[in-house]
Amino acid sequence: MKPKVLLRIASIVMLAHDVGHTFGHLSWKATPDPAKREVVRQMTENRFPFMGAVRSLGDYYDGYGFAASLALLLIATILWVVSGSATQNPALARKLCLSISIILLAWGIDELIFFFPFAAVFSLLAMVLTVVALLKLKPLPE
Repeated sequence: MKPKVLLRIASIVMLAHDVGHTFGHLSWKATPDPAKREVVRQMTENRFPFMGAVRSLGDYYDGYGFAASLALLLIATILWVVSGSATQNPALARKLCLSISIILLAWGIDELIFFFPFAAVFSLLAMVLTVVALLKLKPLPE
């Protein structure tokens, strides 16, 4: 498979990860479990001043979740853009693929440690696809 196709598949995988993350995040407050509801209540009702703003931990949790959605969308977009430059500028594509692969590996490890394997599969699959694309890119001229 050509690097362009591998990178586009990786981009679509990360877009699917973004959609799943975003919909999952939008429903974090809705739970039938009474213990979880109490935690959500504590996170959202108690507000405190911090750096000129008055927020709850729930507000910060929402902000981090939406920031992660934007970061996942950025990764998907960069993978798509890099796929288009894989043949025109393989040197740049190599550098970007290496950087993105490292980030995706770190992201996947973070998901394994702090979240759950299903989320990590998306990041690690995109990382493998990106590494394979990197290995298939034309070698740099000597």
